[in-house]
Amino acid sequence: MNLREPSTWGRSHFALGHESRIVAIALVAGLPAVLVSLILLWKLDFTPKVQWTLTVLILVFWLGFSTALRTRVVLPLQTLSNLLAALREGDFSIRARGAGRNDTLGEVVMEVNALGATLREQRLGAVEATALLTKVMEEIDVAVFAFDNHRCLRLVNRAGERLLALPADKLIGRTAEDLGLSDCLEGNQARLLEASFPGGGAGRWDLRRSTFRQEGLPHHLLVLSDLSRTLREEERQAWKRLIRVIGHELNNSLTPIKSIAASLDNLVTKEPRPPDWLDDMRRGLAVIGNRGEALSRFMEGYARLAQLPPPKKSPLDVGTWIRRVVRLETRKNVGITPGPELTIQADGDQLDQMLINLVRNGVDATLTTGGDVNVGWGRTLSHLEVWVDDEGPGISNTANLFVPFFTTKPKGSGIGLVLCRQIAEGHDGSLVLENREGAPGCRAHLRLRL
Repeated sequence: MNLREPSTWGRSHFALGHESRIVAIALVAGLPAVLVSLILLWKLDFTPKVQWTLTVLILVFWLGFSTALRTRVVLPLQTLSNLLAALREGDFSIRARGAGRNDTLGEVVMEVNALGATLREQRLGAVEATALLTKVMEEIDVAVFAFDNHRCLRLVNRAGERLLALPADKLIGRTAEDLGLSDCLEGNQARLLEASFPGGGAGRWDLRRSTFRQEGLPHHLLVLSDLSRTLREEERQAWKRLIRVIGHELNNSLTPIKSIAASLDNLVTKEPRPPDWLDDMRRGLAVIGNRGEALSRFMEGYARLAQLPPPKKSPLDVGTWIRRVVRLETRKNVGITPGPELTIQADGDQLDQMLINLVRNGVDATLTTGGDVNVGWGRTLSHLEVWVDDEGPGISNTANLFVPFFTTKPKGSGIGLVLCRQIAEGHDGSLVLENREGAPGCRAHLRLRL
C-alpha cells in the first residue's frame, strides 16, 4: 500500500472551502459550551417540555451564531473579490464603503481602494500620453512605420501614408517586401538612403531604425525623413550667398577697371596728347594690374577652400606642434601656456595651417593696441582644447566671422577663418571665436576629439 494514499485521500475528500472552515471552527468553538449547557439542562429537575424547548433553543442559537459568523467573515471577502475583479477588467471607478483605519480589514479595503485610484490615474496618464503620441505622429512630416517580427506592417502615420500613396487600411498587414521597404529593414540602423517611393519620388532619405517589444514580441520601428527638400533649400541659399559675395568682389574690381580703361582710351585717342600721358598710362595700367592680381588671389582662395582634401591622420605630439607653429611668428613674441604632454591622431599639415592662421590673426589684432598674444592647451575626458588669446580690440561683429570672403582687413581674402573651421570639423572638432570675458581682446577656442 502506498504510504501517501491516506494523505491524498484526506485532501481530496475532506478538504473544506474557506466558508465551510469558518462554520466548522465556529461550531467546534461553541461545542463545549453547548455540551455543558445540555448536560446541566438534562441533569436538573425540569419538565421534559422545558428541557426539549431549551435544547432546541440552544442548538438553534449555536447554529445561528455559526452561520452569522460565516456571513460576517465572507461578505467583506466577497466585496474585495468584486473590487479586484473590477480592477482586473479595467473598471477603476468602483470603491468599497465603510473602510476605516480602526481594524485590519478596513485597512485592507482602504489599500484596495487606493490601488484602484492609482491605477485609474495611471491609465488616464497612459491614455493621454498615447493620444499625444498619436497626435504628434500624425502631424510630424516624417514617415514612421512599425513592423512585427514577421515583417508585417502594424503601424503607419500620415506621412507614411503619403510616402506610399495609400491609406492606412490598405497598408496595415502587408509585408515590407510588398511595400518596397525590405531594404530599409536591412543594413545599418542609421544611414543615408537613395530611394524612390510612390508618393515621395526619388531623393535622399535619412533612415533611422530601432527595435522595441510589444506584447513580448520584437518589432522594428522605421523612420524615414526626406532630405532632398532641405538640401535643395540649403543649396539654393548657399548659391545665393556665393553669388552675392562673388558679385560684390567682382564689382569692386571691375568697376574701377572699366572706368580706368575708358579714361586710358580717351587719353590714347586724344590729339594732341598731353605731355604726361605716358605717366597716366603707366598709373592706370598699374591700377588695372593690381585689381587683376586681387581677383586672382580671390579665386585662388576660393579654390583652396573648395578643394580641401580629407585629413591624413598620423600621431602628432601636441606640445611639439604648438611650439613649432609659435616659432614661425616673427613679428611679435607669442607666449605659451603649457598643458599636458599628449599625442593625438591628426593631419599635421592641416593643423599647422589652421594654427598659423589663428596666431597670425591674433598678432594682427595686437599690432594696433600693443597687447600680447598667448597660446595654451589643455584636455578634458574626451577632447583636446587649444586656445589663442589676444589683447586686441576684440570682435565687433561675430555674425559674419565664418562667412566666406567676409573680411575686415584691407588686404584680407575672407578665407582664413572659414578654412580653419573646415579643418577643425574635418577632425571631428569645432572652432569658436568670441570676445574674452573680463579681459580685452578675443579668444579662438579649438576643440579636437581625442
